Amino acid sequence: MEKTPSHKVCPVERSGALENPLRRLVQSPAKILKPYLKAGDKVLDFGCGPGFFTFDIARLVGETGFVYAADLQAGMLEKVRNKITSCNMESRIKVHKCDESGIHLNDTVDFILAFYMIHELDNQDITFQEFKKILKPDGKILIIEPNFHVKKENFEEMILRLERRDFKIAQRPKVFFSRSVLIENDNKNTKTGPGL
Repeated sequence: MEKTPSHKVCPVERSGALENPLRRLVQSPAKILKPYLKAGDKVLDFGCGPGFFTFDIARLVGETGFVYAADLQAGMLEKVRNKITSCNMESRIKVHKCDESGIHLNDTVDFILAFYMIHELDNQDITFQEFKKILKPDGKILIIEPNFHVKKENFEEMILRLERRDFKIAQRPKVFFSRSVLIENDNKNTKTGPGL
């Protein structure tokens, strides 16, 4: 049995609950993400779990797009790997193992999805710093948090942390049982110049 890295992380043994077919009725991945993704996009599904969103993302970005399914737990990534083979999506999806010190992705993406997982992080600032490096200048981040775990004041505090990293709010989409925000680079505030 795989050791769960943090007490806050959903264990692999409970991953079936994340894929409950009834969940698609209230949190349809395609419906949530379609407004933000286009063919050819490169996407980071950060904290992908067993891949509830991963495969819909792959379909939305099409044959010219690409998805990094990133997770802390090898057991979750193994579940995604098995589905990739059965869905014939090897050319569109790559599993990526994070660790507790960071994402460690050596690529840039157009879009980052962080669904129900930012509250699990021990240090949000480190992750947001990595988001800044990974995200293309015109890229976007969709953060969705469970309103039954994350209080409104904590969610707003998270947004302030993002704004300190030169991100800005683009939208506040409505997602069932959730608090959500679409974030983009604040290019007006991005510091440029020698030595910066």
